[in-house]
Amino acid sequence: MKILSVNCGSSSLKFQAYEMPEEKVLISGYFEKIGLDDSFYTIKFNGEKIKKVVSVKDHAVAAQLLIDELLENNIVADLSEIKGVGHRVVHGGDKYADSVVIDEEVIKTVEELSPLAPLHNPANLIGVRAMMKAIPGAVHTAVFDTAFHQTMPKENYIYSVPYSWYRDHKIRKYGFHGTSHKYITNVMQDKLGMKDINIICCHVGSGGSLTAVKGGKSFDTTMGFGPNAGITMGTRCGDIDYATIFYAMKKTGMSVDEIDNVLNKKSGLLGISEKFSDSRDIEDGMNNGDELCTLANTIYVQKVVNYIAEYFVKLEGKVDAIVFTAGTGENAREIRKTIVDKLNCLGIYLDRDMNSKIASYLDIKEGVISTPESKVPVYVIPTDEEVVIARDAFNFVK
Repeated sequence: MKILSVNCGSSSLKFQAYEMPEEKVLISGYFEKIGLDDSFYTIKFNGEKIKKVVSVKDHAVAAQLLIDELLENNIVADLSEIKGVGHRVVHGGDKYADSVVIDEEVIKTVEELSPLAPLHNPANLIGVRAMMKAIPGAVHTAVFDTAFHQTMPKENYIYSVPYSWYRDHKIRKYGFHGTSHKYITNVMQDKLGMKDINIICCHVGSGGSLTAVKGGKSFDTTMGFGPNAGITMGTRCGDIDYATIFYAMKKTGMSVDEIDNVLNKKSGLLGISEKFSDSRDIEDGMNNGDELCTLANTIYVQKVVNYIAEYFVKLEGKVDAIVFTAGTGENAREIRKTIVDKLNCLGIYLDRDMNSKIASYLDIKEGVISTPESKVPVYVIPTDEEVVIARDAFNFVK
């Protein structure tokens, strides 16, 4: 049975077509920098990786290119051969604690939750609508990023605001990237040979979040009510003093919506560097002596280190592993080095040679990058949100 997994990020779209239940990948693709002038995508098929530089102005264009690739590469002779399509949806609020089959009611609910994830839920829905139109006979399912974090204890998701805000309006920490954190947790359970593991999972990419996993379940995570909390990200500010919002509104005359747009789309690495939202471009800027790129990187690294330290304490020092994953975590070797070096005071040490050899575009894509003397092993593990999405879609089709 052919199952398609679609994962729309804020500026990206990943897809993989599987033969299930074997989980055999038939083709995969990754659209990057959607909406930017230097957008491109790569296709992996028959052992080849092909990069195509093309204008991808929005997620609808990416979805159509995805469909074209499926047909042109003879993955299917007709789109009706695809029996299920699994879609990553970022925010399910407290409405969905698990995956669901998508219908108009689900679409309406996801739309209503879009203000909580303004960069993602609208992008997710574009992919959903495009795929439902192209493949109407398939079972379409939504896999929510918020689901994995439903195990957080109340003291870790309730904010220090009037309790009625939670009771009446469901204002609380929800957490995101749950599909990725769940996948990494499952992989590490297999690697360590035990279920009740304690790990700190660092999903760092254009968007980023860290999760403290205790006993194999989400215990705390950096993102909150929306995905704009926690560490500095590509275009998102992460944690800031809320008073700056009102002050900026008074000084600039911007509306609430305009400020929200700035904090989501013009802050983070882009806001600090005034040039780049991508860590690869930031690194190039640093190498060329750009002071603002250097500052952006320094702030980014420190935010990640701060949360690793916090979660180390929350787990009472009983940490079985620290794991780097997602685009930056899997590939940015210099950033990993800088982060781990700042953890030396916790007895965590980097194996520089191994760290330099591991990246998704190198022969070695995963492994341990800490020394044998390190009190906590540090891993690089490629995430695979797509296979989690495909599994859930396949189960619904069955």
